[in-house]
Formats: sequence, structure tokens, C-alpha cells
Amino acid sequence: FPSQKVGEFDTELVREFFEAFVRNAGITLHLKKMAGANSHHIAEACFKSFAGVLKSAVSLDLNTDDIPSSKGIL
Repeated sequence: FPSQKVGEFDTELVREFFEAFVRNAGITLHLKKMAGANSHHIAEACFKSFAGVLKSAVSLDLNTDDIPSSKGIL
């Protein structure tokens, strides 16, 4: 992050949050900043993109009977 704080929020806590989340959820997560110079917008993009992919990962597709796995097995 370009700056250490966004208002009173320490930007180091973004990484801490995601590390704690994946460790406790037992998942793998890759976040990569593609562009951006504003710490507020970078943090916001991390959380919003994560929310979107998490929702997609845990949602059932009621239009298919397929196993929800990229490998075809659970």
C-alpha cells in the first residue's frame, strides 16, 4: 500500500485479515494488485473482489446437477 493508513485504519490490517481468514477457513487465496495508487481504493478493491468470489464459491447453482468441483469429485 502506498500509505500506512487510510484515515485511522492501518493498511497492514488488510493483509492480516486475509491471512487470518484463509488460515481459519482452510482455503487458498491469491490477491494481486493490478493497478492503483490510492490506498483507500486498493483496500476497497481487495475486499469487494474477495466478497464477489467468495459469494460465487459458496453459492449453489440450482440449474445443474453437476458436482460443484473443478475436479468433478468432492
